[in-house]
Amino acid sequence: MIPVYECRSCGRTYELSAGAPWRCECGHALDFAEDSLSLDGDEGDRPEPPAHLDRDRGLWTFDSALPVDRRVTLGEGWTPLVDAPDWNAAFKLESLFPTGSFKDRGAAVMLSLADALGVDRVLEDSSGNAGAAVATYAARAGIDAEIYVPADVKAAKLRAIERAGAEVVRVEGDRQAVTDTCVDAVADRGWYASHAWSPSFFAGTATVAFEIAAQRGWDAPDAVVTPLGHGTLFLGAYRGFRLLAGAGWIDDMPRLYGAQAAGAAPIVAARHGETAAAGGNAAADGIQITAPARRGQILDAIEDSGGDAVAVDEAATERHLERLHRSGFYTEPTCAVAPAALETLREAGDIGQEENVVVPLTGSGLKT
Repeated sequence: MIPVYECRSCGRTYELSAGAPWRCECGHALDFAEDSLSLDGDEGDRPEPPAHLDRDRGLWTFDSALPVDRRVTLGEGWTPLVDAPDWNAAFKLESLFPTGSFKDRGAAVMLSLADALGVDRVLEDSSGNAGAAVATYAARAGIDAEIYVPADVKAAKLRAIERAGAEVVRVEGDRQAVTDTCVDAVADRGWYASHAWSPSFFAGTATVAFEIAAQRGWDAPDAVVTPLGHGTLFLGAYRGFRLLAGAGWIDDMPRLYGAQAAGAAPIVAARHGETAAAGGNAAADGIQITAPARRGQILDAIEDSGGDAVAVDEAATERHLERLHRSGFYTEPTCAVAPAALETLREAGDIGQEENVVVPLTGSGLKT
C-alpha cells in the first residue's frame, strides 16, 4: 500500500508526492493514514512477534512499519540498552548513532523518502542535531541541503553541518524565528525536510519503541522518560508502542513522560500552569521550543499513555550531566533533563522506585 498523508484534525488527505504540502491547509500537522503502516506487512495478523530479527538491517528490520524502502542509510539502529544502576533504570544509548544523536532515525527514513520522490534539494531548521542529521543523510543521498540554524548555534554542531556540504543560513532571534525564516524560503527553494512536521521523520523515530520492546524480550517497560521539545522522540515512541500493542506484540503501553526545559515548557504549562513551567535552563539548548508543531498530539499522547511532563531547571540539568559523565555516559547537556526528570517523578511518587524505566540518552557529549 502506498502511504497517504492525512490531517487528523480536519480529515483532509493528500497523495504522497514531492509536491505534497508539508502541513494541512487548515494549519495542522500531517501524518500517514492510520491504516498505511503496520507491523504485519504482507503476512496478515501475527499473534506473536517474530522469533528472529535481522539486526544487520538496522532500523529497517521493521520495514513494514516504515513508509519507504531502505535507500539512504549509514547503518543506523539497534543502539544499546544498558543498565544504569545509579538511576535504577535502563538507558537507551541514542548518542551512538552515526551523527551522534537519535535524529538519525528520522533523517534516514525522511531522506530515503525524499530520494524515492526525486527531491533534489531539502531545507530544514534546527538548533543543531537535526540539522547535522539531515545534512549528513542528504550528503549520503546526493541531495543538496540548506540548514537554517540559530546565530549562536554550538560550533561543534555547526561544523558537522558544514562538513557534510550543506549550505548554512544563520538566523538572529529565538528558535521560532529560525523556523519562520526557513518556512518562508521553502516555497521557492526546495522540499521541507522538517523533523517537527514531516510524517516520515516520526515513522523513523517510532523504531526506538520497536527496539526497546525487542531488547526486553517483547516486554514493554512501565515507563519511558525522554527530553521533550518538538516531541520527535516522544511522539515517535508513543506511535511505536501503540503499533506494538495493536499488533499484540506487547501487553501494555508504557507511561510516557516528557522532560522539558524550565522557561521553555509549554506542555508543562498546559497541564500544570505557568508557575510549574517557569524558570530558565540555557543548558538544555536542544529543547528550547515554545510552540511545538504537534502540541495537541503531545498532550493527547501523555493523556492516552497515563504519563506527564515536568520542567527541569538548569541546576538539575548540570547536576545530572555531571552524574552521567562520572557514570560513563558522555552525553550532551540536553540529555540530562530526562534522568533529572526521572528523579523528580520518583520523588513525587509518579514513578515507583521498583518500576521498570527506560531513559533514552539522546545526544553525544562529543558535540558540545
